[in-house]
Amino acid sequence: MSTAAAEGLVLPPASDEALQEAVMPSVVDHVAVARLYGEPLFALPNDLYIPPDALEVFLEAFEGPLDLLLYLIRKQNFNILDIPMAAVTRQYLAYVDEIRSHNLELAAEYLLMAAMLIEIKSRMLLPPKPVAEGQEAEDPRAELVRRLLEYEQMKLAGAKLNALPHFGRDFLRAQVYIEQSLQPRFPEVHVVDLQEAWRDILKRARLVQHHRITREELSVREYMSMVLRTLQGRRFVEFEELFDPGRGSTVLVVTFIALLELAKETLIEITQAEAFAPIYVRLAYTPV
Repeated sequence: MSTAAAEGLVLPPASDEALQEAVMPSVVDHVAVARLYGEPLFALPNDLYIPPDALEVFLEAFEGPLDLLLYLIRKQNFNILDIPMAAVTRQYLAYVDEIRSHNLELAAEYLLMAAMLIEIKSRMLLPPKPVAEGQEAEDPRAELVRRLLEYEQMKLAGAKLNALPHFGRDFLRAQVYIEQSLQPRFPEVHVVDLQEAWRDILKRARLVQHHRITREELSVREYMSMVLRTLQGRRFVEFEELFDPGRGSTVLVVTFIALLELAKETLIEITQAEAFAPIYVRLAYTPV
């Protein structure tokens, strides 16, 4: 049982015999009402004023009526299959009486267990019911013993699980951040980005073009050479600078095809710093 410590209490000088009588219990089975400097206190001193809130019993130390009953049985090394109902019931009721004045709502389920213990005790005082020859009389404690054994098994299993290392309590996930000084890798230019850039160029070309009826033979290889010459000696060239909208959409188409062929043959690199940023074109090799 867990009790609140009476902190800051100073006892007046007393003889060793008087102190022993105040600290030692008169009955071994009594439950200590408090702990004074680590020692159990079984009775309140007569010559010492203790405020009402100085000693407080915390029922939350037990996880339920079965937990308290199992604690009383194991504490005194009783055989769980042969529970001395009179002694256990007396101790259980003494504990429940102590906590009823502090938290009656929390003590309700404990009172229910106390009623069950009293019922079992009364049934044991009555003569057993007659049974058929060769059969043993039903023990009123059998159901309670079964519940206690099941609860103890679950409690031990829970203690084993709690003893296992828990993430966040016993260990944390290791996290290592490594800063690498590498050349920045720009995102790749996707087909959709080229399509959008191409549509924008065509849109502006229609605004400045003149209606001409001509037939002009254009060579993709020739425009590939023109693009390479434009890129010669320059680190980057913006994608739009490689097109001349004033020469008409035909030249724009051939120039665009030339760019695609050069990219296919890995003679040029098309890069973009980030999404929706300008597209740049550069030579894929360093001229000697």
